Amino acid sequence: MKRPAITGAHQPVPQPAGLHATARHLGVGDGLSASFAVVGYPAEVGPAWLEPLLSWPGCLDVAVHIDPVDPATAADRLRRQRARFEAGRRAGDARGRLPDPYLDAAADDAAALAEQVARGAARLFSVGLYVTVHAATEADLAQACRQVRAAAASVLLDAQPATFRHLQGFTSTLPLGVDDLHARRTMDTAALAAAFPLAANDLPAPLPGDSPTAGGILYGLNPATGSVVWWDRFAQDNHNTVVLARSGAGKSYLVKLETLRNLYQGIDVTVIDPEDEYTRLAHAVGGTVIALGAPGVRVNPFDIPAGDTRPDAYTRRCLFAHTAVAVLLGSEQLTPTDRAALDRALIATYTAAGITPDPDTWTRPAPQLADLGQALQADPDPAARTLAARLAPWTTGTHRHLFDGPTTAVPGGHLTVWSLRRLPDELRTIGTLLALDATWRTIDNPPAAGVRPPRRVVVVDEAWLLMRDGEGARFLHRMAKASRKRRAGLTVITQDAADLLGTDLGLAIVSNAATQILLRQAPQAIDAVTATFGLTAGERHYLLSADRGQGLLLAGTERTAFAQIASDKEHVLAADGLEFAESSGV
Repeated sequence: MKRPAITGAHQPVPQPAGLHATARHLGVGDGLSASFAVVGYPAEVGPAWLEPLLSWPGCLDVAVHIDPVDPATAADRLRRQRARFEAGRRAGDARGRLPDPYLDAAADDAAALAEQVARGAARLFSVGLYVTVHAATEADLAQACRQVRAAAASVLLDAQPATFRHLQGFTSTLPLGVDDLHARRTMDTAALAAAFPLAANDLPAPLPGDSPTAGGILYGLNPATGSVVWWDRFAQDNHNTVVLARSGAGKSYLVKLETLRNLYQGIDVTVIDPEDEYTRLAHAVGGTVIALGAPGVRVNPFDIPAGDTRPDAYTRRCLFAHTAVAVLLGSEQLTPTDRAALDRALIATYTAAGITPDPDTWTRPAPQLADLGQALQADPDPAARTLAARLAPWTTGTHRHLFDGPTTAVPGGHLTVWSLRRLPDELRTIGTLLALDATWRTIDNPPAAGVRPPRRVVVVDEAWLLMRDGEGARFLHRMAKASRKRRAGLTVITQDAADLLGTDLGLAIVSNAATQILLRQAPQAIDAVTATFGLTAGERHYLLSADRGQGLLLAGTERTAFAQIASDKEHVLAADGLEFAESSGV
């Protein structure tokens, strides 16, 4: 059958990209590539020993070709290898040479491997490891090749260029399963298994047939895959979150976005705000702002929660008073004698106000810190009078204004912000503790019969204010452990990772947080962060070089990178100060 003639303009026929092979590189279309074969390996390898190559921040193809070796062939090879080692030993001894430690180590390894193969505990594999680097220009390619070889050398891998064979190297790293370089090395099962990157870049999605999760909020996008990072803290074993980042890494911006999105879900949020970063957000969404340190704003640590009918509510208040006094005194620890005198004074103070363990008396006005000072002063015990003198700055002195009256600040509503900006540094620790106590009383107060309490999130910004004090750290730890049973989650934020990770209580708070968020880290803290969270070399490098708003979300064995995103309205509410001015062009 005759084909019809094609008339009109010439129609271009699609052509494949051209290849231009040279001794040093391969031209692929508009780009260049160079291939390497790994010919030298370390004597011992650890888990994820290929991570420096896999996490190299560039365009890189890594191919591992694996062929199993027949057990009979493996046993024969090991037998001959051991014979060569033994012959080398005897020849050296006959000539009076000193023992070669490398030869002895290789012979011992061969003997141990032969025993494992004979018992079926290990198998041998023929492995080829090849790398192809891509770049736009020759200069960029040369620099990239140097960096890749240096990354390989950091784990004692010897990567040699495939000179005059870059085309074969290119095809060997394509997903074709073809090995054209044939630069093989025999490995056992353990070494080969340790090379596999058994971790995904994204959080696991629901399996086919499973219904999607109903809760959760958007944290951002995965910069590597562009997929959505969506996480539900209330679906985890506990609802706590730890956020660690250096100053300026975007941690407050992230938590403000999380706060907004929690409010969308009907979750009540309370924020302990040392620097007034959440005030504008609270006003915009109709929240409550309690400015501790402002004129007329007072919190009485001796208040018994209204509506708390538990039989031990009076005892709980006395115990918290012990904690509050210990935080006020700071580094001056209370001795057993001091605690005994303080307990007597507390009972006397409540009794003088007409409050006893009888629940019918708990509605009467609570005593104040100044009343406790008078009770200590009236106690004939010298320890009590000394304790009264130590408490004088907060009972009758310059620091009394936060405690010298009944409570005027009552938290309530869907968003409550406790602002500590107006408090002097000496009162910020106790201010944080009082705010947390008032919040915890709301969470811990049993709901009415048949009423399910709402979900709550408590955000403690700059948690190092409490972590530097032993009693304050213990109070925060108790909150972290007890929040889950009360449908609450604690968010601990700090820019001083050493303060949190350097103490047993700090590590306990981290271990009780099912969700852990790491943003950009300081070089001085990266070693502690790496050891605590088990970061790989690639994750460590990512946290040191991450841009503002980028980080890692960790939850047990699941972890993913994310970059924060926000709508225009969310950005206006979450950005503060200079950050808002820069983004607005002011």
